[in-house]
Amino acid sequence: MTLTELDRVEVIVGAPAHGGHCVARHEGMVLFVRHALPGERVIAEVTEVHRGYVRADAVEIIEASPDRVPAPCPWSGPNACGGCDLQHVAPSAQLRWKASVVQELLARFAHLDQVVRVEPLPATVGADGQPDTGWRTRVRYTVAAEGRAGLRKHRSNEVVPIERCLIAYPGIRALPVLNRTWEVDAVETVAPSTEPAFVVTDPARPIVEHAAGHDFTLAAGGFWQVHPAAAQTLVDAVLEQLAPKAGETAWDLYGGAGLFAAALADHVGVTGQVTLVESAPDGVAAARRNLAQLPVRVVESTVERALVPRRGKPARSSFRLQGPVDLVVLDPPRTGAGKQVVTAVAASGARAVAYVACDPAALARDVATFQGLGWELAQLRAFDCFPYTHHVECVALLLPARS
Repeated sequence: MTLTELDRVEVIVGAPAHGGHCVARHEGMVLFVRHALPGERVIAEVTEVHRGYVRADAVEIIEASPDRVPAPCPWSGPNACGGCDLQHVAPSAQLRWKASVVQELLARFAHLDQVVRVEPLPATVGADGQPDTGWRTRVRYTVAAEGRAGLRKHRSNEVVPIERCLIAYPGIRALPVLNRTWEVDAVETVAPSTEPAFVVTDPARPIVEHAAGHDFTLAAGGFWQVHPAAAQTLVDAVLEQLAPKAGETAWDLYGGAGLFAAALADHVGVTGQVTLVESAPDGVAAARRNLAQLPVRVVESTVERALVPRRGKPARSSFRLQGPVDLVVLDPPRTGAGKQVVTAVAASGARAVAYVACDPAALARDVATFQGLGWELAQLRAFDCFPYTHHVECVALLLPARS
């Protein structure tokens, strides 16, 4: 049977897969089904057709999982806001869902039989009194053609008008964004840890975030962890894994505004040295400002350019990272570090690498590359920095394999 868009089929849902859906099969066709749970019997409506698989939404639940709960947000589900994938999943089952996904990816890419437990962050409570809501301190609303702000459907440019966002920080929810019209394409909002929430009219406006015993000044439009407890949680995990000592040297790659570099500098002290590499100009400016009083060298460069010599081509930067180095923090973008960077880091002489990953698939691929170079995954911690969504943050400790 060939499936086309809007076709409806009855399927028994299988295991969760990376991306916020579960895998099902119908007459040889693979379906990636959203809004379902493992073990459920559902009616799935096809939303996209691709070679070898289709995407679908569970539009009717025939036999429900005991982990299914009523979605706390009225704008979740098929044909609604695409921001929260797991509102139909009980909180404890969300953690198991994410752990299962990370385990499957590590098994598939790195051939590891890794037991994963996803750790919850300190609970936040939104304006509805619902636990683990109200955590998102940065929200970007899209403005529809008629000027009403809302949130996009999953894999669509269509804007869903909403009255409130369940996961938005309470200060952001109180802003006059959704009850008026706009003449812009998008409305950015931010709730810094040191001041009230506001609508971002100037992305370069400085804000101050506090974590790891330091204040970090960055642009309102710059990158910072969106869960109020995430920055401190990730710093604590990295420091626990690396156990930096006075006098050691460290690299903070993809270092942003300097969160990990500051924490490392506190531990290696004035007899040690930290080098931060960042390519985004606003991140570099923030790092230089934030780390000026610490033993940190800030380098404006892509990590690839700083680590990997390019034969036969003039260098765009005279700086090259050279080992030996004691410790490395890798915090790459969603696409991962990639083979070239991993190869260079593995050859750096580091005694330990802490890899902070916002995408477990990219992490698993890079772990496999490390393994091929004689390294091993010594520890993996996963954190639920994004409740009600499929996203999960991981911190992996990689060590040279013992001979």
